[in-house]
Amino acid sequence: MDLSFLAPLNAAINALAAVFLVLGRRRISQGRMDAHRSAMLTAFSLSVLFLALYVARKASAGFESLHFHAGGAARIAYLALLGAHLILAPVVPVMAILLIVWAVRGRLDLHRRLARIAWPIWMFVSVSGIVIYLLVYPLNPVPGPPPIPE
Repeated sequence: MDLSFLAPLNAAINALAAVFLVLGRRRISQGRMDAHRSAMLTAFSLSVLFLALYVARKASAGFESLHFHAGGAARIAYLALLGAHLILAPVVPVMAILLIVWAVRGRLDLHRRLARIAWPIWMFVSVSGIVIYLLVYPLNPVPGPPPIPE
């Protein structure tokens, strides 16, 4: 089954998760703990949905990788972004679950300390996921024969 239509949906889900991450951070800085909790749990739920749809899409394509066709500095920048994204992405669910557990258990000291590290990483993973989608899908140059010199 072709689930390639999920790629733009996943990018949109990532963007929405990033919006809720920003809202959650803003709400806690305003002292609005209930609004913070709602925003962050929404960001977490969106990230879980993203992960489920991403794995489904990748599995339907045999875990085949797409290639970024640009060369030179653009390719190096893309690979650096992709590398950082791939290293940090698996860390986000672990940190997010710990943050939720510590908040529920009232361990707000631990929650705050980890949140200072986890929030920027989670934001980076969400935003870099959107950028990677844009680079691999709509902005990916079409490979073709080299231009003929005139």
